[in-house]
Amino acid sequence: MIWPRLAERPLQLLARQFPAVVVVGPRQVGKTTLARSSFPEAVYRDVESPLLHLRFTEDPAHELALLGTMTILDEAQTVPTLFSALRGAIDSRRDDRRCHFCILGSAQPALIRGVSESLAGRVGLVELDPLTPLETGLDVATHWLAGGFPEALRSNFRTWWEPYLSTVLQRDLAAYGFRPDALFLRRLLTMLAAQQGGLLNLSALGNALGVSYHTVQHGLDLLEGVFLIRRLPPYFCNIRKRLVKAPRVFVRDTGLLHHLLNISTLEELHNHPCRGASWEGFVVEDLIRRERIAHPFTQFFFWRTATGQEADLILDRGNEKIVVEIKANSGTNPHDARLLETVLKDTGATQGWVVGQGGESLHHSAGIRCISLDRNPGWLP
Repeated sequence: MIWPRLAERPLQLLARQFPAVVVVGPRQVGKTTLARSSFPEAVYRDVESPLLHLRFTEDPAHELALLGTMTILDEAQTVPTLFSALRGAIDSRRDDRRCHFCILGSAQPALIRGVSESLAGRVGLVELDPLTPLETGLDVATHWLAGGFPEALRSNFRTWWEPYLSTVLQRDLAAYGFRPDALFLRRLLTMLAAQQGGLLNLSALGNALGVSYHTVQHGLDLLEGVFLIRRLPPYFCNIRKRLVKAPRVFVRDTGLLHHLLNISTLEELHNHPCRGASWEGFVVEDLIRRERIAHPFTQFFFWRTATGQEADLILDRGNEKIVVEIKANSGTNPHDARLLETVLKDTGATQGWVVGQGGESLHHSAGIRCISLDRNPGWLP
């Protein structure tokens, strides 16, 4: 089954504005399916296939010159020299206002210098995230347990994740020009899973793993570059309070999180100590995935003071700020609303939401509301 993607419309809009578009996202998240659905008449080229890889490596400019009006270039990051050639090919077709290239990649632009350096200002960028319950129509609990990767949802997610991790940590990072220690990255990822949503402490992680904090920092950069983790920064504003300055770290997909924590069923998840942190990470990712489609320029933060006042997520849309507190229960406790009122005053936010599951949607007070995400999977504040 092919599920419709929320990112299809933004991708098509960018294709009307730029001579090329770039779709980045984790491996096997559905980038090829999205590109072919969005541009059905386009020629498809898998740059990762051995013959094409050799040809594009030897003379990328010549290969690009042979292509037609619209071409999808899959896994383009495997040929770093391709990006400088793409710059020339794009510039040579500036007089033709159509979009000529859809470039797909499985790593963030910061990890692939060619995108950020050679194609800056020439391409529209879409980051494709794993599927949300709004896209699949599946129940929220299924997504929470198995995550949002299409094949993980179609099969046993734990059987799917193990070879996926091996591919990404061993082969992909090496193909991007790094020399990864796959065993170290796996240990680091497992430790982050055990501390899901915790504050980043490079020295503590380094001591636990027997490496320097510089090594930990590099490992985090690699894991973030292939979309396995998210570092959520703290929100700062001019108030006289001591604020936490370290980012929080999440394993982005809860299917991966549960695989690393040896959780296979919903019953095991509900009885596991990580249940609350897992639900929080799931809601954070779900809201960010859909918020970026509805409001592309939103910035995402969390809020925490040294005295314990906190909010799990802040959506800063520029003209308004929305504070979100996430609870693994119904979220209808009036105490949670009272704590959130203080955060609204400190941050200047206009709305506050307590997001839970299994409860009813209600108004706590002026500006503070409660939503049950499992009953309203399409909700955005």
